[in-house]
Amino acid sequence: MIKKITPVVAAAVLLVWPGTVQAAAQPITLAALGDSISAGFNACGWYVACTSRSWSAGDHKEINSHYLRLLGDGADVRGRNRNFAYNGATSADLMEQMEEALKAKAGYVTILIGAQDACVRTEQQMTPVATYRARVDAALAKLAPTGAQVRIVSIPDLKRLWRVGKDNAIARAFWGIARICQTMLANPTSTAQKDEDRRDRVRARVIAYNEEMGKACAAYGPNCRYDDGEVFKFPFTLSMVSKWDYFHPNAEGQRTIARLSFRTVEAPV
Repeated sequence: MIKKITPVVAAAVLLVWPGTVQAAAQPITLAALGDSISAGFNACGWYVACTSRSWSAGDHKEINSHYLRLLGDGADVRGRNRNFAYNGATSADLMEQMEEALKAKAGYVTILIGAQDACVRTEQQMTPVATYRARVDAALAKLAPTGAQVRIVSIPDLKRLWRVGKDNAIARAFWGIARICQTMLANPTSTAQKDEDRRDRVRARVIAYNEEMGKACAAYGPNCRYDDGEVFKFPFTLSMVSKWDYFHPNAEGQRTIARLSFRTVEAPV
């Protein structure tokens, strides 16, 4: 079972258990780490990062991000929402972002990364699973001495995106012209076995990344909470992605990620 964060009336609070707050002397800084999804890319404009609409650190009320949810539940985090995610980031960039979070003295860190490790031009260019895990472990080990709370979110199901968009001519045009996620989205209408197999292999790689991220979170200890694949499993629709590229979450998609990931990491009864 899960329960809501208990609001507290306090000038300053510190997270001491995932999903709970208690009075303390230190304010909280939230840091968002990851790729274009966490940066809010294309969520409010044409090929720009819309950090205000990030599921993690955004301050736009329409999104109801982790940042706004923490504020609403009494955490002293106002004005301390930092977004270090950026378009095109892969697991290779996670350590650099983690170092920025450490400089900011983040006490609440969100991580969603791996889509760009799978979304490359060829399968051979996808990040090996062992390499992905090693990079995540190294970044979390860097953070661990601080005792920061970590919220890890699963990579969305890329094959689900292909399935809901493949019959849309405009989506197919964007995928082709911009060469978006070619490992999954190349030849989107093809039913040839080689293309079906390719999509399945890419999906399997994303599943493997998610599994390793969950294990890395468990290894970090009780201050880390993984969404147990809730974002990956969610049946996203084409209405939840940007009409600028038919790939990145729009405001509705960002809001959905925030809801799924915040709800599933709250403290157990």
